[in-house]
Amino acid sequence: MRMQPRQEILDIWRALVRWSWQKDQWVWGGRFDSNSIGDAEQLLCLLLPASKVHVFGLDDPDRTGIDSLDALEDFGGTMEIPRRIVTVLQDYYVRYTDESTAGEETAATPIFAGGSYFNEALDGSEPTEEQRQLDIVDSYAMAITLSLAVIGFVRVFRSKTRRQAIRDQIDDVERRASARLTAAMVGLLRSFSVNVFDADSEYGRNLVRTVNQEGLPSREVVDGLRLELRQTMASFREVLIGSGQVTDLDSQNQLFECGWSWGIVEDAPNIEVAPTEAIGVQRKGIAEQAPYLYFTVIALDAIEDLFSERTRVLGLLNEEQQRLSRALQLRSDLTRSYWATVATYGEGTRWPLEDIPWRTTDGLDSDYFTLQVTSLAVKGLVQDRSSNDELVRIGNVLSELANRARMTRRPNRNDPALTLHHPGVQLSLVGSERAGDSEITWIVNEFAPLLLQRTANIAGLLSDAADRGALLETADRVWEHLLQRRLQRGPGRNLWDDPSGAFTELEGRVPPQNAPSWLISERVVAALVATATVLDRRPLTSPALGEHADALLSEAEQLFDRELMRGTGKSLESDIKSIRANLRRAREIISDRPGTAAHLALSVLGLLNDLSAGRQKSTGVN
Repeated sequence: MRMQPRQEILDIWRALVRWSWQKDQWVWGGRFDSNSIGDAEQLLCLLLPASKVHVFGLDDPDRTGIDSLDALEDFGGTMEIPRRIVTVLQDYYVRYTDESTAGEETAATPIFAGGSYFNEALDGSEPTEEQRQLDIVDSYAMAITLSLAVIGFVRVFRSKTRRQAIRDQIDDVERRASARLTAAMVGLLRSFSVNVFDADSEYGRNLVRTVNQEGLPSREVVDGLRLELRQTMASFREVLIGSGQVTDLDSQNQLFECGWSWGIVEDAPNIEVAPTEAIGVQRKGIAEQAPYLYFTVIALDAIEDLFSERTRVLGLLNEEQQRLSRALQLRSDLTRSYWATVATYGEGTRWPLEDIPWRTTDGLDSDYFTLQVTSLAVKGLVQDRSSNDELVRIGNVLSELANRARMTRRPNRNDPALTLHHPGVQLSLVGSERAGDSEITWIVNEFAPLLLQRTANIAGLLSDAADRGALLETADRVWEHLLQRRLQRGPGRNLWDDPSGAFTELEGRVPPQNAPSWLISERVVAALVATATVLDRRPLTSPALGEHADALLSEAEQLFDRELMRGTGKSLESDIKSIRANLRRAREIISDRPGTAAHLALSVLGLLNDLSAGRQKSTGVN
């Protein structure tokens, strides 16, 4: 790849520290005022690579890399960096805890408000203060990812410091992170939604129109969908805690969709947790009982972190959190299965997903929705152990989206595709009007970094080297687009986002940008981490290359053994050790790296040929 994730992450760390660490103080916020989501994204720009890519680890001062220390030099030295991270984390958890709810029977309540990320209503009115304090799924998801990174970080660092004051501070951070993690898991359970509707309703007609790629009668499509989803529908009976409990899917004229709403759904019941879990007050829900693609994807990404290898190995979840995670996993499995079925429904030559743009059940369509559905479809296909060809088809959809979003093609004058990047897609948060005069909105404009991340993820799942190479080529071109959108001026330079840097058509329409958007910057970091993970995996090989390497190695081993039988002589004696080492190394790596094994075998064959040729010249015997 032309993209170099390691160097890019180090450059982002330099820019992050330049913006955030001023006069020995951490500065919260960027383009938007400080809020629970943006501040978590700011921290994840540092902690996401540190927790998911081994070479960027910061929790063990003895193993911190020289390059990492150089990138973070303004933040401190080897021991200062983890200590200061702990202090910043403590500040974050204190800032987003409501101590006013603490009493004899209740604990302080973690804050999951959207704050300055909430956007104006469709009528132009600003969100009320009560609306800005509403909990939102984005904050729950970020809290899970951040808290898991934090708990793992402080547990390792605790074993590396002996100062009691620092250990006490670490214990406080871990306690607060664990409480926030539990509260976020409860919030996601109460935000899960199953929207049931009649097949002949507007929602039903839109769903049937989206999946019906063969022009079949509507009744046939409804029956076919219910047949494909029968196991998913039966599994809803296992949803016993939180929201999402369904009892009215028995009618043959009923369809549904499932996922996460934007916040706690209306009438969602409280969830009983162990007395040891200090999560405070469970707020009343007001969000509509219907899933949103954006919030569904971000919730599923966070739930995957609960079941990552790092989470298991470090034992980051306590017993109660493991119980809650199992309930979330059930909802995750149902959601992935549903969307994979809907996105790939039918036996024709074209999937519904390939009919761009995706149309939602409420009649909206956008390339952004297609991008979100690709993510959901992949999660479901991987769960069902899909073939390489199916993943290639989704990769082709991503390449087409890159074209349509003008990241790999030149835009037209006044091209409507540019609205994906600025101002983005505006989502109406139905139910938010209960906390104010109007229904407020949520802007999503991370199309480019999200496309890069999904492209890297799918490339990592492909089993064919040529297919992976083609998709990584798309990733490189998307990255080149993102590079043009880096901020160029001020302390925020080399962070994101200035879309006018890539689209001259937006000049004058996008205000001059000097402050970073932590939302976009964090998504870029997540994409780089995904790419680094792909590059760190074993290389793909073909059976033919393996057979070729094995044949070369077998010949080299046999010829070497024959030379030893004839007697080494002075001409071979000096090379015996290196030949044996090369043959041994080639045999060890032949299954994972047959190309390298073939190269080692050829080098041995070359030496043996020179010896044979020399003998023939001097004795006439080969």
